[in-house]
Amino acid sequence: MAFYLSGFRCFPRLWKSNPSPKLGPGHSSLSLCLTVYCGIRNQQSWFSVKPSSQNIKAMNLLITKGRKLKGNNNNKQVSSESHYFAAGAAKKRSHIGNPQNEDHPSSSLRNTIQIPTKPLNSEEWDKLKDCFKGKISFEDWISSQMAHHNSSVEVAKSLLAWVAAKNNGIVGYNLLVKYLYLCVFHKHTSEVIDVYEIMKARYKSLESGGYTLLIRGLIQSDRWKEALPLLEDIKKVMIPSKKNYHDCIQGALLHQDVNIAWNLYQELLGHNAIPMLETLKAFFDFGKDIKDDHYSNKLLDILWYLRNNQLYPGESFARSIKTWFESIPGKQWKGQFTTIQKSGQCSSCGKAIEPIHLSPEEYRFLKEKVMSEVIDGGDQYRKTTPQELKKFKNFVDSCPPFDIVIDGLNVAKMFRKGRESQILLDVVSQLAKQNLQLLVLGRKHMLGQSSQWRKDEMEQVQEQAYCFFADNISEDDPFLLYAALHSGDHCKFITKDLMRDHKACLPDARTQRLFFKWQQGHQLAILKGFPRSKLTFQNILTYDTVVQTTGDSWHIPYDEDLVERYSYEVPTKWLCLHQKTQMPTVC
Repeated sequence: MAFYLSGFRCFPRLWKSNPSPKLGPGHSSLSLCLTVYCGIRNQQSWFSVKPSSQNIKAMNLLITKGRKLKGNNNNKQVSSESHYFAAGAAKKRSHIGNPQNEDHPSSSLRNTIQIPTKPLNSEEWDKLKDCFKGKISFEDWISSQMAHHNSSVEVAKSLLAWVAAKNNGIVGYNLLVKYLYLCVFHKHTSEVIDVYEIMKARYKSLESGGYTLLIRGLIQSDRWKEALPLLEDIKKVMIPSKKNYHDCIQGALLHQDVNIAWNLYQELLGHNAIPMLETLKAFFDFGKDIKDDHYSNKLLDILWYLRNNQLYPGESFARSIKTWFESIPGKQWKGQFTTIQKSGQCSSCGKAIEPIHLSPEEYRFLKEKVMSEVIDGGDQYRKTTPQELKKFKNFVDSCPPFDIVIDGLNVAKMFRKGRESQILLDVVSQLAKQNLQLLVLGRKHMLGQSSQWRKDEMEQVQEQAYCFFADNISEDDPFLLYAALHSGDHCKFITKDLMRDHKACLPDARTQRLFFKWQQGHQLAILKGFPRSKLTFQNILTYDTVVQTTGDSWHIPYDEDLVERYSYEVPTKWLCLHQKTQMPTVC
């Protein structure tokens, strides 16, 4: 098949693609290329126990004794002003553990050819190719480098003109798609449409990368609706990506077609996919110009969606939410960016944030799920035998409810200096002085005499706490979870393990969220305590970090720009929205 492209700028030559029966969704080498170079950038009834009031008071006293570390203290400690699960805390801990962690230049050889910064003629391209010493084709390499460095469209045009001149007007699909990427990246809409016409005439179907680029490029033009059939083409072989849906929704909103945008959003949710936060932000950005109660209710549904899925908007998205609320006529909403005090009160409006503690019903539900899915069920990370687990359950049943469960091996390795048995003994001794019921979980090798484990120190540990030593091959996390949950909602636990594997074993999002909520309110982190110094614990979060409302107020946690937050951390900044109180009209 041959055809002239009279409308394609600067290419009056005959174009045809390299014949290949594999072109399309199954073309693996092309898919790999597009994955690397064509993605738009910036673009997870049991026993009832009642603890003594004396132990609860001791626990509260223990937690409140945490001392703040001074800001100018460079002794490799994390600031106690934030909690263990605060956004950025893990990053700080990683820097503490690796103070000399620096990037080193790669030792791999780099091609010395410079990527052109202006269009070249045929002779100049020939000279550049003569300098190329790579094993792959020069055309593929240079086009990939140009896509990687976002070269100008004019430079890419000169490359394609040179290739076409050398090959009787033939330009390969790969080069055409990389040129399309640059047109999309630089928002050269007219060029995107030209490439679209070529591909539509030449190919019955494309692979997902080609469809994605065409959709992204078309939505900026007055032919944006032609992106929708391309979305349908993707559906014939796979579920479109959330980015595909985002682009189509953006196009619909850009061209004022709200119904199509909402229909695509509902379709995306129907695939059980989490929308991109940019997609949700687009609805709020569009909403500030819409004075419609039906549209407003849909935006409030999005906020509930953020809550139910424990999603956090970025700072820009939070500003869009604030702008929309303040634009609602007659409602008198006022937004402020703020923080939450340790007591759980909003620093801006003074309202109390929802507490982190589970309700009795939630606690009972979580305990049953953890028992069935993690401890008794098929937890793939557990190496404990059923016999040993049964022995441990009988042991726990024979003991009073614990106040603190200690991962002994984990705690013993928390500090670099000092003998492990001495570190564990120091921690246990200080906690025992608070009249707390302690359980230390360990491995049998900890009872043998060695350079790190002294028998006399371990005997002192056993005198001050209940102890259970599992087989050396056993995983002790299930023991810790069982003992802590079985003891009651007052029981805390000490370990550096973040329990992500066990959380992943839970069957649904609700259970996982309850587990994380319980974990945040019960996991103690030692900031300081060795050698022979008083234990300092990082603050335990007292309030829940989720989107929430009281009707006349909304509190929305959001991610700060430039703060690297891991998936198991929560934001520390909040958007407070409250309605101004209106003074009664005096007649």
